Amino acid sequence: MQISTRGRYAVMAMVDLAARQSATAGTAPVCLADIAARQQLSLSYLEQLFSKLRRAGLVSSARGPGGGYRLARPADVLAIAEIVLAVDEPIRATRCEAGSGGCMAAPGTEPGGMQCQTHDLWFELSRQVSLFLSGITLADVVNGNVAGRAVAMPPPDASLEAAE
Repeated sequence: MQISTRGRYAVMAMVDLAARQSATAGTAPVCLADIAARQQLSLSYLEQLFSKLRRAGLVSSARGPGGGYRLARPADVLAIAEIVLAVDEPIRATRCEAGSGGCMAAPGTEPGGMQCQTHDLWFELSRQVSLFLSGITLADVVNGNVAGRAVAMPPPDASLEAAE
């Protein structure tokens, strides 16, 4: 599974914004052109993303000379999942929805019909990714507190042995 370019670029830009704000004690707005240059991203693409981020209440903007963007909330409470979702990126690995060509489109089934055998696998993967990104904040990324945060699940056999 892969987060789309839109989701990745939005996270990269928001991390850059959070890092700049923490470096300047959050006083001055950060110009999108500066973020675009530092992250090697298209300015027009960032403008589209930040429009969505602003509508979602994740950033605020200031117009005019010296204008730019600020985080609307502190970086330590702004989850990465919120950013991805704000730019219209559902966090899912399955396409199992009516009309999507996924498992719900089996020939001869009505909408809401039979699920494919791998549905639960992809649904749970999506849930794990969503939970992980919901537990990581912008501050975690800026401060380098992400490595080692994935949770290892015990193998199914280990849980059976522990119960005996």
